[in-house]
Amino acid sequence: MTDTPKTNGKLPATVITGFLGAGKTSMIRHLLKTANGKRLALIINEFGDLGVDGEILKSCGIEGCAEDDVVELANGCICCTVADDFVPAMEALLNRDRPPDHIVIETSGLALPKPLIKAFNWPEIRTRVTVDGVVAVIDGEAVAAGRIAADPDPNEAERRADGALDHDSPIEELFEDQLACADLVVLNKTDLLDEAALSAVSGALSAKLRPEVKLLRATHGTIDADVLLGLGAAAEGDLDARPSHHDGAEDHDHDDFESFNVALGEVADPLALMARLKAAVAAHDVLRIKGFVAVAGKDMRLVVQGVGPRFSHYYDRDWGAAEPRASRLVVIGERGLDRAAITAAIAGPTSG
Repeated sequence: MTDTPKTNGKLPATVITGFLGAGKTSMIRHLLKTANGKRLALIINEFGDLGVDGEILKSCGIEGCAEDDVVELANGCICCTVADDFVPAMEALLNRDRPPDHIVIETSGLALPKPLIKAFNWPEIRTRVTVDGVVAVIDGEAVAAGRIAADPDPNEAERRADGALDHDSPIEELFEDQLACADLVVLNKTDLLDEAALSAVSGALSAKLRPEVKLLRATHGTIDADVLLGLGAAAEGDLDARPSHHDGAEDHDHDDFESFNVALGEVADPLALMARLKAAVAAHDVLRIKGFVAVAGKDMRLVVQGVGPRFSHYYDRDWGAAEPRASRLVVIGERGLDRAAITAAIAGPTSG
């Protein structure tokens, strides 16, 4: 890993942003595998109080990734809880007897990155840590399908110049803010796109980026640590070059989005559960479902990940001896979700 970027003696931190389900946690797992002995600490923030991503990373089994190196900030968005959550978490890491070599921060998929970057100028931490770079992870298939950006067309900027155009959706505003703040953009899940779609999405993204920002393609977030770390951006001193739809706002909230948990007992048929999840997403326009499932007769915990209509599931580890065998899922969507109907659809007749 290069020592060229200047940190002025400050501890470097990398912010990994990106919309719900873009593949941020997968990227961090690969980053840990390729860190080559560099001691990393992780701050994981999630929208909602079920810490799925942090728990996955704690259970990753990767050498050098101890549980106390993963700090979870759940039940809120890191860009809104700077004073209460983020700054104290950073101070705790900086004050360790043996501080990490690098801090990696995974934001919630609904977080604005710019307020978080501003927080690095708070007196408690500004002389001790710097933002080495902001990495935006993009779900290429979701962009191509129009679930994030309204139109994967490089000429979209010209269309937006029309004053009669409706205001951006909350999702698209957030997506554009994450791109505008990035020092490096990773177009992920490229295996789900054919060459024509990949070219269209790449062109649309490149048209939105600052000239110096590079766009890389990836599958399953497999970008090595020596690419992601060491960007030397010092982003906290470059805020004016990172425009946001929310510049000038007194604060930022997430009234456009909501989340809730669905608790189930043991599930007899995981494939039937997956079918119900997909049906619930289609019927209620859910953005994201993820969590852990206890399957009857199985010693291992089932991880469920869904973004839009795409779902995956896999067994990651045995349930702990003192750990309750319970299924918990977090559901995330735009404000106005029919919680009762979604819960009933997910529970179905076969969950125990």
